[in-house]
Amino acid sequence: MSQTALILGGSGRFGRHATRAFSDAGWQVRQFDRQTDDLERAMIGADVVLMGWNPAGYHLWDKQLVPLHDRVARSARRAGSTVIVPGNVYVYGPDAPSPWRPDTPHLVQNPLGRLRREAEARYRHHGTRTIILRCGDFIDGVDSGNWFESHIVKPLPKGFIRYPGDPNAPHSWAWLPDAARAAVALAEIRDRLSDFEDVPFEGYTLSGNDLAAAISRSLGRPVAVKPFQWGLVRLLRPVMPMMAGLIEMRYLWSLPQRLDGARLADLLPDFKPTPPEAALRAALADPVETLAA
Repeated sequence: MSQTALILGGSGRFGRHATRAFSDAGWQVRQFDRQTDDLERAMIGADVVLMGWNPAGYHLWDKQLVPLHDRVARSARRAGSTVIVPGNVYVYGPDAPSPWRPDTPHLVQNPLGRLRREAEARYRHHGTRTIILRCGDFIDGVDSGNWFESHIVKPLPKGFIRYPGDPNAPHSWAWLPDAARAAVALAEIRDRLSDFEDVPFEGYTLSGNDLAAAISRSLGRPVAVKPFQWGLVRLLRPVMPMMAGLIEMRYLWSLPQRLDGARLADLLPDFKPTPPEAALRAALADPVETLAA
């Protein structure tokens, strides 16, 4: 029997890959149009809702993030749909012990992290069946504003990457096609899960130096590491409000971190992640070629 997935934010980073992954798995996939569709009506008959919406910039989170998630949580609860939320690591804060597990306390105190924690809490509050697939920074093959594509590897043709923090600190990464496949696999066993599941997606744990070395192996040429130009971000802050958010979250690039993949491995023992060199090779290929692969 065919199942239906409603994608919120199908043109966005996670939504784009989720659309393909659900389709490849044989699901009926519906896209939500924010301009014309009614959310509650669109959720009727949707077994799973992929919550790929985000406000268009950190500077809008204060007014938009929590109400957006609250609206989705309420509508999905009424429709009886399970929501899959691509979570992030903002909720932990620098004092949370690593590796980060489903039961790691959310100790964050900075404004953006608290907003993210409150947004996730709306699903518990409404009793909505929810799967948080908690990922590190995304690696994608399309420049959509991610740190990896938009900043870190931009100078790669010159033989180096620009890393935003301590190049020796381990950092959590998620290859988006793999994360989307995991989302589909979790959706297919949702009846075996608790009403609220927090599932860390381990992905790759790579320091800046590790990342450069992996890129070097995938491309077959040397890759150096140079520091990111944070001074330019500070200069742009008065005219680009979202830059304040980048500065606020800067600490994560020097905070040693790892997402514990034990829960995902327990739930999906047959899930095979893409080797990091293969993922990086695909991410750094021609975007059109990557999308068609």
